[in-house]
Amino acid sequence: MLDCFAGPECADAVPVTPVTESGLEAWAGAQSERVRRWLEASGFRGRAGTHCLVPADDGGVERVLVGQTDADDYWAFGGLVGRLPEGDYRLDGVEAGERRQWAALGWGLGAYRFGRYKAREGGRARLCLEADMAAAEERVRAVHLVRDLINTPAGDLTPAAIGQAARALAEEFGARWRETAGDALLADNYPLIHGVGRAAAAEPRLIEIEWGRETDPRLTLVGKGISFDTGGLNIKPGSNMRLMKKDMGGAAHVLGLARLVMAHALPVRLQVLIPAAENAISGSAFRPGDVLASRKGDTVEIDNTDAEGRLVLADALTRAMEAEPDLLVDFATLTGAARVALGTEVPAFFANRDTTARALMAAGEAMGETVWQLPLHGGYAHELDSDIADLVNSGPGPFGGAITAGLFLRHFVGESADWVHFDIMAWNNRERPGRPKGGEAMGVLATWAYLEQRFAG
Repeated sequence: MLDCFAGPECADAVPVTPVTESGLEAWAGAQSERVRRWLEASGFRGRAGTHCLVPADDGGVERVLVGQTDADDYWAFGGLVGRLPEGDYRLDGVEAGERRQWAALGWGLGAYRFGRYKAREGGRARLCLEADMAAAEERVRAVHLVRDLINTPAGDLTPAAIGQAARALAEEFGARWRETAGDALLADNYPLIHGVGRAAAAEPRLIEIEWGRETDPRLTLVGKGISFDTGGLNIKPGSNMRLMKKDMGGAAHVLGLARLVMAHALPVRLQVLIPAAENAISGSAFRPGDVLASRKGDTVEIDNTDAEGRLVLADALTRAMEAEPDLLVDFATLTGAARVALGTEVPAFFANRDTTARALMAAGEAMGETVWQLPLHGGYAHELDSDIADLVNSGPGPFGGAITAGLFLRHFVGESADWVHFDIMAWNNRERPGRPKGGEAMGVLATWAYLEQRFAG
């Protein structure tokens, strides 16, 4: 069990009661005069993001009140957990069903700290996980896995280390794992993955996980695994390179989703594909103007070596389509243009089928995680035309970059596939309740909610 949770029978757990500004007066009216006077003296008004420790007669904490915007505001518990004294706590006054799950989820997400290089100070506040809240822990584990991988510096999370993380996950759930690395990528016809990663000391690779019964619908997850992105010979400015350890965020996202799929035994035949490479600079780096072959057989002219993510994804998506998946989802930290369109906190996605897109957005809304569809506007496809190859990897102008990147990927998927492409930030630039600054899972919970609805009914 994660150390932010305790078993359902933890003794002397302090009750945590959510209240809203409009509901505080009614709640206080049912309490003792001592509690009412304490609330008045403390100035607690039930505003979202605030809390109140109600003292017991023995000097301890009798109860914790936490302000919510409404009854569905599970992020309030995420903002609370880090401000409580060490000890065990239990939910009180939270409606049975999804709201208790959500409260536990918010608590677990707010309890996250990246502790690989810096010891955590102080004790832990733990929430008692009762039987109707247990499933929340798997969601928390998945998000923590995503965050840990993204937060790990590139010097320690090489393409090989991404492969080992995938292998550990596969072994935990009895899945099959394999990888194709170095020059074997050329022998097995993954020339774009090899071309992007060939300049680095760490060999590029394609990482694969297979799990589930052959008779179940095939779900394929593809994640961009660029362990570090210098931009290649079109080198990034130093300020833009600072966070490029997060350029493997797509790989982290699909591993988190795969954990949920396998932990809940979702009735699918799961395939995970991660093209992992470092976009480095050396004498063997691919160059602007080069023409590279692809697994599909089409040639790609390189306009910009900093548009490398779509190249490694092209080979992986081609491989994915060879197995004719019922649903194909990819995650990638692909373009700054998507951030310009939606900001850093709303993940953009593209989809071939509007029915899938609408269901995914609705699932995200129900989970409290907004994801937003951008159009695969075919009128921009001309920007991928090349004079000497089948297509070019980057458009000539500054506009619509997320769309042209999506169209590039769709060239390798086709228009008939049930395909969703997430273009994500994978990073929180600011601290929010339940969402600490640093690596972040964006769209994972929304996608998991959709997958449950679609495949588990």
